[in-house]
Amino acid sequence: MQETYDLIIIGAGPAGYTAAEAAAKRGMKTAVIENRSLGGTCLNRGCIPTKTILHSADLFREIKSCSSFGIHTDEPVFCMEKVQEHKQEVIAQLASGITSLLKKNKVTVYEGTGTILDNHTIRIRKVLTEALSANSSAPGAGTDPAGDFLIAAKNILICTGSAPAMPPIPGIDLPGVVTSDTLLEKQTVYKRLLIIGGGVIGMEFASIYQALGSEVIVVEALDRLLANMDKELSQSLKMLLKKRGAQIHTGAKVQEIRRSESNALLCTILEKDTLLTLEADGILVAAGRRPCTEQLFEGASPAETGCGDFHADHAVPRMERGYLCVNEHFETSIPHIYAAGDVIGGIQLAHAASAEALHAVCHMAGETPAEDLSVIPSCVYTSPEIASVGITPDEAKRQGLHVRTVKYPMSANGKSVLSAQERGFVKVTADAESQKILGAQMMCARATDMISAFSQAISLGLTWEQMASVVYPHPTFSEGIKEAVALF
Repeated sequence: MQETYDLIIIGAGPAGYTAAEAAAKRGMKTAVIENRSLGGTCLNRGCIPTKTILHSADLFREIKSCSSFGIHTDEPVFCMEKVQEHKQEVIAQLASGITSLLKKNKVTVYEGTGTILDNHTIRIRKVLTEALSANSSAPGAGTDPAGDFLIAAKNILICTGSAPAMPPIPGIDLPGVVTSDTLLEKQTVYKRLLIIGGGVIGMEFASIYQALGSEVIVVEALDRLLANMDKELSQSLKMLLKKRGAQIHTGAKVQEIRRSESNALLCTILEKDTLLTLEADGILVAAGRRPCTEQLFEGASPAETGCGDFHADHAVPRMERGYLCVNEHFETSIPHIYAAGDVIGGIQLAHAASAEALHAVCHMAGETPAEDLSVIPSCVYTSPEIASVGITPDEAKRQGLHVRTVKYPMSANGKSVLSAQERGFVKVTADAESQKILGAQMMCARATDMISAFSQAISLGLTWEQMASVVYPHPTFSEGIKEAVALF
């Protein structure tokens, strides 16, 4: 007998499990389909493992310089194998929490690959994995590895996420040329790492490898690092990375990758009309991500899935550049099929994916979503951290807005000085007439924790006077927020 649900979610990452909990709490009979591990990319191959390794690397950097704080130790040793063990413990603990969350809310978990047959029916092809088999709550799960079966639902929510993109570079398939997925599992450290891509992923791995004492080379095709963020953040990060010994090549395009006679990797780039050959032991390809839509729709060829042609005879929603197109309620061009997270493009962040999925569930339930999706903070876990929300001064200028912008140097912040933090700042942009906060950019210790104060201010329409009226504890990094808005 075919099992029927109110909502079936394909993908158990932050969007998927958030939606499952929200739907179940609203009385919907809910199921989740996952063909890898609960938690998705964020927990298993992205946010959590990267930040866990970053934390260990930053501790290693601090210990090496602890003599300036009056602490003397023997030369510290970094053991990547032990760090990997710790990373897996962190993942396992958080995965256990997701399992408990789904179980508590009576969400059925199917292990396998879900293929949409129409806007109410999904075929599941079972894929047995150790991680999922132990946690599956699906009827008969784990008993027939080759068996396909159908389940039905009133609504379907696609949360399949994204995967690292591999640009068509000659030699990109050579051993030692890896994606973030592979590098996060590596048990040893490259002495020389070349990173193709100066975005968030590339910069976080640059921070890890610099902290571990490796030579780092960054190659970015655009004219600056973190090109989608404030220009001053990009410039400050570039200066800091170069100060620590990194080579930064912006406005540079990779021509080919090959092996030298000594078995090193050689990367030829074109930078300002000049051909350069760079040598490394490993190359990280961090040049963007692609939506995961393979096997998602019955009757869709790889070409159709990739280019997004609408197929009238099958349940294949409209796409653009491979990403699913959705309306303001995250419903695709096919009624009752929704999508959220990386698979729809836009801001590819775990917290954005969760908020989008929650919005979709609220629409299914006939409710008005509570979260403000117009204010999504972005965070980069370099050292020091970078965080941004709202508009930048350049964006305000392009929009013709009359604004005021202030900048507070964190070199004047007591907590930053006593803990010997690197250069940093808090920059705030506000409407000159209404005094309402419009945007903020931060580069300093704990920036990713503090940016939420500005997210809240923008969402609630707070003025700089209202933010400045709050008493902040001393000495704290967060005092930088008050000092910045007090400059207006």
